[in-house]
Amino acid sequence: MLKYYTTDPNATPPKFGTRHSACFDLSACLMGRKIHSYSKMNDLYEGGEVIDQIEIPAEWRVLIPTGLILDIPEGYSVRVHPRSGLSLKQGLVLANCEGVIDSDYVNELMIMIKNDSLQRITIKHGDRIAQGELVKSLDYTIEQCYTKPVQKTDRNGGFGSTGV
Repeated sequence: MLKYYTTDPNATPPKFGTRHSACFDLSACLMGRKIHSYSKMNDLYEGGEVIDQIEIPAEWRVLIPTGLILDIPEGYSVRVHPRSGLSLKQGLVLANCEGVIDSDYVNELMIMIKNDSLQRITIKHGDRIAQGELVKSLDYTIEQCYTKPVQKTDRNGGFGSTGV
């Protein structure tokens, strides 16, 4: 079970879009919030209070609050994925491709969005901006080996070496 706490009464609770959804929707919580964004030249812009929507300039990155703190069970993490429709139709992608939220992170969930298009895009309060997935973590160790790993298959190389 994944529990959540709302930091803002206007936050949209996470929910599954359908009974068979693998991931739950995460929405923007913008009302009365200050938004941090970065230009394509990496300049930080700290905006004033948002009323109910923000505009993301072309090729800028923005930290969008969700108004949620996730209570992730020990032994799990939450993976944050982009919404495919936003990526295809508007060019909104996750700036870090996939977010990983560890079980010991207990601050507000922020979504790093990048406007990958060449036009301004508006995000409104309550818009679904990403999707989350509760993932069981494996318990493993990392150790150095002193001999090069042996070839396990007939694969030869990477970066497209197995074909198109």
